[in-house]
Amino acid sequence: MTHDQHQQNMDHPCIWMQAGVVKTKTCKRDYHCTGCRFDRVLRRLARENREQAAAGHPVAGRRGRIIYWAFKLRELPPHRRPCLHYLKRRITFRPCTNDYVCHNCDFDQYFQDQFLVHTILRPIDLQTIEGFRVPQGIYIHPGHTWVAMASDGQVRIGLNDFAARMLGPMDHIDLPLLGKPLKQDQKGITMHRQGVAADLLAPVSGVVTAFNPRVAKHPESLADDPYGDGWMLMVQPTHLRQELSRLKMGEDEVADFIKHEITGLHQAVEPHLGPLAADGGQLADDILGCLPPSAWKTITRQILKS
Repeated sequence: MTHDQHQQNMDHPCIWMQAGVVKTKTCKRDYHCTGCRFDRVLRRLARENREQAAAGHPVAGRRGRIIYWAFKLRELPPHRRPCLHYLKRRITFRPCTNDYVCHNCDFDQYFQDQFLVHTILRPIDLQTIEGFRVPQGIYIHPGHTWVAMASDGQVRIGLNDFAARMLGPMDHIDLPLLGKPLKQDQKGITMHRQGVAADLLAPVSGVVTAFNPRVAKHPESLADDPYGDGWMLMVQPTHLRQELSRLKMGEDEVADFIKHEITGLHQAVEPHLGPLAADGGQLADDILGCLPPSAWKTITRQILKS
């Protein structure tokens, strides 16, 4: 093992490695264990070993020493048993106080309700396309909603910088309730301005697990930080792998898409406003706010593909 490989294992060690069940294994899924083949295989082996032992036929050899990672950690003194969120590199050390039964753990519930919901996307790599911001690592729907990977297999959804700035400040945003099912390419969020409404299409299918109360309370602030404080929904996706392939991803693909949308916006707006004047050759914010309500509704539907 090279020094770089060793360092990667130290930075992102698999939970099974941290528990001491396996010697070396790097997590490459940001601790999204749901859907991880390695986790699934080891859980199956651990279950089979337990069943064989209970039947009086313990499995010999290295395979026979595979037990569920939580059972391994339970061998530690209570004050040294690390919380699952510590193992996933989300918090500083905290001992597990519920015997690794997370579904009825008060801290896990607090973490899901508060920490994950209010932890915002802070992109490290940010490209600017004709003045519009697009973080690396997100997927863009043709209707200008975006998807980013969150935790435990969930995704975060919002409106991209281009659409948020062109649409201008909203008066009210209807966000779906918790438990509401969404379907890709169908209406999921409704935005209201000056007596007219526009619908956002869901970028992926799934079930709503959280919504952003800040956006619901202060919809006019959406464009300030659309990839951070302006996120809209947390969703547990149902067909993520297939549906992500239909979205825009990657610097070149996203850049081409945004440039195409800018050209389309120019063509749609100029009959109403004349040639668009913009500082430095870039579109000014709230272009659509200068339109009469009927034109705002028509062009908004064009932009949002709704």
